Amino acid sequence: MSESEDVIEEVATEVLPLDAWHRAKGARMVEFAGYWMPIQYEGIMAEHLWVRENAGLFDVSHMGQLVLSGDGVADAIEALVPGDIAALKPGRMRYSMLLADDGGILDDLMITNTGRGLYVVVNGAVKWDDIAHLREHLSDSIDINLLDEDGLLALQGPRAVDALVALGIRPEFDDILPVDQLVFMQAGPYKWGDIRLGISRSGYTGEDGFEISVAAEHIVALADALCALDMVKPIGLGARDSLRLEAGLPLYGHDLDEDIDPVEGDLAFAISKRRREEGGFPGAPRILGHMADGAPRKRVGLLVDGKMPVREGAKLFDGNTEIGVVTSGGFAPSVGAPIAMGYVPTGLSAPGTAVAAEVRGKRVACTVTAMPFIPHRYVRKQGA
Repeated sequence: MSESEDVIEEVATEVLPLDAWHRAKGARMVEFAGYWMPIQYEGIMAEHLWVRENAGLFDVSHMGQLVLSGDGVADAIEALVPGDIAALKPGRMRYSMLLADDGGILDDLMITNTGRGLYVVVNGAVKWDDIAHLREHLSDSIDINLLDEDGLLALQGPRAVDALVALGIRPEFDDILPVDQLVFMQAGPYKWGDIRLGISRSGYTGEDGFEISVAAEHIVALADALCALDMVKPIGLGARDSLRLEAGLPLYGHDLDEDIDPVEGDLAFAISKRRREEGGFPGAPRILGHMADGAPRKRVGLLVDGKMPVREGAKLFDGNTEIGVVTSGGFAPSVGAPIAMGYVPTGLSAPGTAVAAEVRGKRVACTVTAMPFIPHRYVRKQGA
């Protein structure tokens, strides 16, 4: 590649507010979802294990942060997703999916009731498609605002809460819980000094943790302050991927896409009881039919025999019959062995079922297993 082609590639890939910060810390930068992002600093395994024991800071500013507002906004968004958004109380969040007309998954997303509207976080690789879909299907009375001047950080790990407390982060209003009293899937407005933050107790590693929305002009100062604490280190995309794989969490564009519906994707939990009874969301006949009668295929976890990793795209076999495909896979540092997830016929999805993956022309024995591979450590409300 010539020097001029290098320049063209650099220009074509967007830069996030923390780009120079990552490079100054020695990050190896890669293109992901149209952005330059850090894949690792010290090494994926070391970073992965650090998050399991301490707290890791991830830059997820490539994600799309949207605010939807207007009369009837919850009912309007319910026409596009299978979750019970109308019942979502202020300060509470819900995982859901943006669905195509036939029930395929266009994206998975997080929806928070802020009390003044809905704050929605969508995947970076498809955020412009999501915005176009929302504009096409929501009425003109619903405003859609992209928070393109805000960054997003994820602070994950058992000591994440200690880090936020150490920084003196406080509620913006008297009726908001202190940050250390939030439980999983709660959110609110907070302040660090005079800087406003939107904080939720959530994340995509399976660990306790928080996501922090902050104005781009303040993100370097916040990242510096967090990483100055002994319990926090910057963590790259490589460890984020291995952590979410151990947690059994799907990645859109790999484990989920518009050909897969929520039941096939093992995400039926996100279809609220009222919506199951009433329907009224895209693809409801297909999805509710799969819930009643079983889907033809299912996303499953796979334990891999031996030490050879099984990667995305590997074909799965039952004897000599090709039955499915691996959608995510790699070495799992906390498990100490290769793991994977993929799709198999529902009749072969029971834990303990023996299958094989094809890697470099050889068959590698695998066993279907329940997920997550590592138990989630979310801080939940007592009795929940």
